Amino acid sequence: MNCVHCGKTLPNGSRRDRAYCDHNCRALGSYYRRKAGIPPLPRWQHPALTSDNPALRSAAALAKKLGEANGWSPSLVLCAMDGLTAVLEHRPPGKPVKLTEVRRRIPRHASSFRVAEVLARLELLEDDSASAIRSWIDDRTAELPAGFADDVRAWLLVLLDGDSRAKPRSRTCLYAYFGGVRPLLENWATPRDHLREITVSDVTAALSPLCGWQRRNAIAALRSLFRFAKKHGLIFANPTTRLSSEDIPRSLLPMTDAEVLAVQRIAVTPAQRLIVALAAVHAARATAIRSLTLDDLDLPNRRITIAEHGQRLGELPYQTLLAWLDQRRATWPKTPNRHILINAKTALGTGPVSPEYLKRHLLHQGVYLERIRGDRVLHEALTVGADPLHLTLVFNLSHTTASNYATIAQNLLDDQTGVRRDTVGGESGRS
Repeated sequence: MNCVHCGKTLPNGSRRDRAYCDHNCRALGSYYRRKAGIPPLPRWQHPALTSDNPALRSAAALAKKLGEANGWSPSLVLCAMDGLTAVLEHRPPGKPVKLTEVRRRIPRHASSFRVAEVLARLELLEDDSASAIRSWIDDRTAELPAGFADDVRAWLLVLLDGDSRAKPRSRTCLYAYFGGVRPLLENWATPRDHLREITVSDVTAALSPLCGWQRRNAIAALRSLFRFAKKHGLIFANPTTRLSSEDIPRSLLPMTDAEVLAVQRIAVTPAQRLIVALAAVHAARATAIRSLTLDDLDLPNRRITIAEHGQRLGELPYQTLLAWLDQRRATWPKTPNRHILINAKTALGTGPVSPEYLKRHLLHQGVYLERIRGDRVLHEALTVGADPLHLTLVFNLSHTTASNYATIAQNLLDDQTGVRRDTVGGESGRS
């Protein structure tokens, strides 16, 4: 490219919309153009907007429209057009683009997520990528001993997808089950070569060092694995048939003053304070907090809907909401996202923040949201006299969860009563 005033070759690596070699040429060119009555140069446009390929031209126009509607920066829009050019410029109109090809071919500065979003709206995207959880299953089972890898992989895939008599399990369940059986399988790999060789004594010996929830989770995982193996003819006998796990008594104590002060010291930003306030006052779960939208708020009437359960908005959450909404409005004034909690990434779309967002803001700094939530429910149970029906109505808990909290609260009340009686007896004896 050459300077439009002096004709000098522009330096390598110059911006694509650069028209002059330096500021002097820009000023002189503008002066002589105005003196001669020549209109200014037309603004530079991305070549994709005037491409001969109708698919690329439509995609670039849609990217520009999405950028204006969703508050994309000009550089993000141009980078998206660069990515669209890379995958559509030499492709016949109407031929879909595979997602793996998008991730492989677009330039490094382009966002594959935005390019895929534009292609999906034009129905030109073919998602051929393997899900992250399936890649995780393949990678983890490949590390197991050869005699167990294929059977464990098939078991995890059935847990993930379900079958005719079982519903699909969550990713958390898969992580917990595999984490429970993996060390046991690695220990069995030395004397055994296959699941069919595992005996009852092997299972008993492997579980003997475990206790508490670790033992309970390992038993649940082993029973699931060997039931699957028996059902599909991989073993002759199920060594976990008579295996049972004992009930573990649940215990929960109110938060100490030191814990409360630590939370106050860590939660300083408006987003952190809002998350803590929703858990401490309304006992909101992390998933419910991430899913909250502006439609769930009724600020004039001080009402909020959390997990489809309407309730009155407390004073602390109300004040923290106002502070966060002010910052949200100032930081992302044009975001189309209706979720209350957003960040720089989700502000460009419509989805909620990821679980990692809450972990990064609180858990990684020592604030356990579930601990705060449990303390709120326990405090309510101690205040109203351990009434499970009251807890169910106030916090939208299941009957089992409300009964567990009520039992813990009643035990604490009984312990306090016993202490008082001992104290009174001791005082009366001393008098």
